[in-house]
Amino acid sequence: MPRIRKISIILSSIFILVGCAVGPNFKKPEYKANEQFRTITATDTSLNMQWWNFYNDPILDTLIVKALNNNKNLLMAAARIQQAKANLGMVRSDQFPKFNINAGILGGNYFGGNYLGNTNQFNWGVTPELNWELDFWGKFRRASEAARANLVSSIYGHRSIQMSLIADIAKNYFLLLDYKRRLVIAKNTYEARDSSELIIQARYDRGYAPEIDLNQAQIQTAISQSQIPVYERSIATLENNISVLLGENPHEIVTNGDLFDFPIPDTIPSAVPSLLLKRRPDILAAEADLHEQVARVGVAQAMRFPSFTIGGGIGIASNFSLIGLGWNVGATLFGPLFQFNKNKRRMEVEKFKADEVAFKYEQTVLQAFEEVENNLITIQKLKEELEARSKHMTAAQNAEKLSLERYNKGVTSYLEVLESQKQSFDAQLQYTRIYQELLSYYILLYKSLGGGWITPEELKEAQDKNILYKEYIIPYHDLPAKERRKAEKEAKKKAKAEKKSSKK
Repeated sequence: MPRIRKISIILSSIFILVGCAVGPNFKKPEYKANEQFRTITATDTSLNMQWWNFYNDPILDTLIVKALNNNKNLLMAAARIQQAKANLGMVRSDQFPKFNINAGILGGNYFGGNYLGNTNQFNWGVTPELNWELDFWGKFRRASEAARANLVSSIYGHRSIQMSLIADIAKNYFLLLDYKRRLVIAKNTYEARDSSELIIQARYDRGYAPEIDLNQAQIQTAISQSQIPVYERSIATLENNISVLLGENPHEIVTNGDLFDFPIPDTIPSAVPSLLLKRRPDILAAEADLHEQVARVGVAQAMRFPSFTIGGGIGIASNFSLIGLGWNVGATLFGPLFQFNKNKRRMEVEKFKADEVAFKYEQTVLQAFEEVENNLITIQKLKEELEARSKHMTAAQNAEKLSLERYNKGVTSYLEVLESQKQSFDAQLQYTRIYQELLSYYILLYKSLGGGWITPEELKEAQDKNILYKEYIIPYHDLPAKERRKAEKEAKKKAKAEKKSSKK
């Protein structure tokens, strides 16, 4: 009994030590955000929808679906998730015993330093082996923790690329409509100026108009004509860019209607600033990166302590005259003694890296707040500018019409007509540009707020799992097992609390 008790104490001590892990435990970074944005504070539940759908354009929806399925950067990000999953499994395996087998056969007439003459001797053996480094200091567990955090970071990185891709497709789509609208303006202007030139040419031939008027008309016609290939080139290059985003060879992109067919949204979506810390994938990826690096500090610290390895083997060996069963078991202790502070410096390097990643997290948060603030103020000011541009365009088009009538009646010079035409042309181009930017910035605002479900399948899956709430925006199946359990537990707790409050 005393011997059994001693063995129990030793084994218990081993498991207690193995249960420890040196190094700092990760704590979720606390960042004090402002209680409201500078421009708007109202929350909007539409953040949980597919935010590009509010333009209700089936062609845009089709382009986005194609991009989500075929974009090469997105496929590379998905491959990185699979790499992280495989790496996590590989790192986890270091915690467990390793079993190997050695087998061999040797023959000849020279053994043990003796020549056997015509006698041939053969030896063979089969030996399974066990090798297990006990994780006393949590080196392997910290490494697994780091690998798990890397997986979470890759998932959020994939999500971030998805959202950026959707925004890029929508923004380029509206820019394409903008260029096509400008091309129409350029063609209409060219046709109008070409007709005016013909009239002035006829008046010049009859001696009613001076040559300077004819030259000015020819100049304006050539200027408007030169704008047509400029916009045709811009359309072609933008179509090629969109094609690459779709993961396809360059080709023509069919659009639906005119730029002005898309109405400007009436409301501005927003959310409280602190919500960005829970839903923006780039912030969540930065947080996971910090978790990974903190865990690597623990790995480096564990390497400063001795490692304890258990090994053994059992096997069969024979020289064809005698067959025997052999075994061995043992333990080794490896401890760093004098390495001139190499291990200490390694740990310090990892600590300083953790400081760097922490600052990177804070910088990511600051940039996220800046992005939202900039998009909010840009939308508000673009609306004001669009209203002014509309008045400018209406007045300029009317002035162009009146100037031409005045010139035809001989009331004014052709210089007034030229200036009015130039003002009208520029006003139309500026109006369509601002209109396109306003549509695009709504997309960028939704993207910067970090909300929305990428596909209807994600939304349905979240509803089926009863975890559709703001803290989780990534697909349920992509959450690590621990996070899934946590999500389900919190969702059930929330549902139970809501049920109690409804009864009251």
